[in-house]
Amino acid sequence: MQPRAYAFLLAALVVPGTVAAQAAAPAAAAPSASPVADAFRQMEQRFSRILVAAAEAMPAEKYSYRPTPQQMSFAEIQVHLANEGNDDLCGKLTGIPVPKRAAVDTTATKEQLIARLKETFGFCETALAKLDDSKLSAPIQLFGPTPFSQASAILITVGDWADHYSQEANYLRLNGVLPPTAQPRK
Repeated sequence: MQPRAYAFLLAALVVPGTVAAQAAAPAAAAPSASPVADAFRQMEQRFSRILVAAAEAMPAEKYSYRPTPQQMSFAEIQVHLANEGNDDLCGKLTGIPVPKRAAVDTTATKEQLIARLKETFGFCETALAKLDDSKLSAPIQLFGPTPFSQASAILITVGDWADHYSQEANYLRLNGVLPPTAQPRK
């Protein structure tokens, strides 16, 4: 067969499939009006899932574990997220009043700490539902005397979640438990 005939045959075989695939493909979604807020909501969902999974994976008897005396224990990380982490950050970012909750401490059980962690991420999800990109430069008083922009506060919050998940993943590994993000996908 001539090269020209091969090209024609190949085109006859490939083009109909390509056209059919393009016809079956969904239309491209319109660009988001709030891509930063959308990305932040996605990060909240991801960190909610993996931080809760890490808290569930650590055996209850290991909640007092800390790699060195200077580091927070596994339970102290949960307490930090429950008492001054999620509620405060998500409330200040959105201007939504933080729910009044009794403080928890490291004497709480694993189940109580996980339940509180879920509550605080539930508040974040609700609060962030109304967040958009219109106030990214607006000042927010997170902590200390110097205000941050809303955009900076979003980055600080995601960084905080990433930091604490990293701690927990290391603590899990040091105790022979594979962290949630290292688990094979189901």
